[in-house]
Amino acid sequence: VQLQAFGGGLVQAGGSLRLSCAASGRSFSTSGMGWFRQAPGKERELVAAISWSYSTYYADSVKGRFTVSRDSAKNTVYLQMNSLKPEDTAVYYCAADRGLLSGVGPEVEYVYWGQGTQVTVSS
Repeated sequence: VQLQAFGGGLVQAGGSLRLSCAASGRSFSTSGMGWFRQAPGKERELVAAISWSYSTYYADSVKGRFTVSRDSAKNTVYLQMNSLKPEDTAVYYCAADRGLLSGVGPEVEYVYWGQGTQVTVSS
């Protein structure tokens, strides 16, 4: 099982980036998928998630700016990030739960993790 995140980069404040996470090794159609981020010196936080049934969760800090989506046929989840701020700078990780038709949000246990992709927002 492998999750591969890509699409990070350097962008000016107010700009946009789209992250993608491609999953392989099994179907994740019954899994919830999450996007986490970790900035230097800070704890990892869940910023957005989407369940197997397309319910979504967003952290307050990104509501209205980030949009999570998925294409289950392609085993891929996306994170569209608009109106980026310098405080969005972090390594972003995608993750998947066990595939037990769980809910969505911070209480979900994510067990599969991808490598991170760096997002840097300059002021």
